[in-house]
Formats: sequence, structure tokens, C-alpha cells
Amino acid sequence: MKELSLFVVKKLVDKPEAVSVEESQDGDVCVLKLVVDAADKGKVIGKQGKVIKAIRAVVGVAAQRAGRRVAVEID
Repeated sequence: MKELSLFVVKKLVDKPEAVSVEESQDGDVCVLKLVVDAADKGKVIGKQGKVIKAIRAVVGVAAQRAGRRVAVEID
């Protein structure tokens, strides 16, 4: 899931070298924290949060297929 979210976010931003994903466990949920440049944060969130919702949906489906639960946060 980490590689998938990293791939998607790097394609969206202007500074892909500044993108990183921190992975942690919170009980049975894997938490992915996206770290992006401040100038690119708006692109990742999108209008009314539509882009980040789509990223969460794609990563969520991939996690469900793998039998896991995942949460995506942006920092």
C-alpha cells in the first residue's frame, strides 16, 4: 500500500522528490502519512478534498484485496 500511495502522489505534485510516506500501525489498521511539500499540499487535497478521497479509495481497495485495513493521512 505504501508503494501504491507513493506512486500516485508523486505523479500529482510538482516536487516529487519531496514526497515521502511514513507507515505506522494503530491496532489492526495500517496508517499511511503522506508528507508533501507545502506548495503541493493543495494539489494532493484537491477541490473539496476530491483528490485525497480518490487516493484513499484506491489504496483502500488495494488493502481490502490484501485482507488489510488502511488509513491515509496527509501532513
